[in-house]
Amino acid sequence: MKILSKIKNAFKRKDVVQTIRERGGTVGNNVQIWSTKLDIKWAFLLSIGDNVIISDARILLHDGSTSNFCNGFSYVAPVIIGNNVFIGADTIVLPGRKIGNNVIIGAGTIVSKDIPDNSVVVGNPQRIIGTFDSFVQKKKQCFNNCIKLNKGVEKLTKEDIEIIKNEVAKNNGTFVL
Repeated sequence: MKILSKIKNAFKRKDVVQTIRERGGTVGNNVQIWSTKLDIKWAFLLSIGDNVIISDARILLHDGSTSNFCNGFSYVAPVIIGNNVFIGADTIVLPGRKIGNNVIIGAGTIVSKDIPDNSVVVGNPQRIIGTFDSFVQKKKQCFNNCIKLNKGVEKLTKEDIEIIKNEVAKNNGTFVL
């Protein structure tokens, strides 16, 4: 049993936040990084603020395209992510970008320019479609009109699932916790 336990521990994935910190990057409190690809060798160029969720995105800290044409040199630049930021799935953040505080980046966005504070950004090319404050206010209004099931998806009963399906059909989406 001890050998099996040692093997399992050897192959456990290290926490991404811990790895970034170990490699010299800065990561604030309450940061969640889900299925995200990073230039981990260049983690010392990454700074992430507090209350950040990065969901299945790609963060580039270098541009290897110059390697073949510039005597093996690659362009490297920091990525700075502020506080209270959500980065949606399949977003790509290019080297040298700064993402401000209170920012939501929609799924599939290519971040090729800095993003100012209090912005909701989508697309390729990226564009600001609203403010963080108005987005949160609008979503809270929707949330207040929804049925609330206070349990994780793993604990949903068949009845709960039917309730959610009905709410989704009625409202074209709903909120769950």
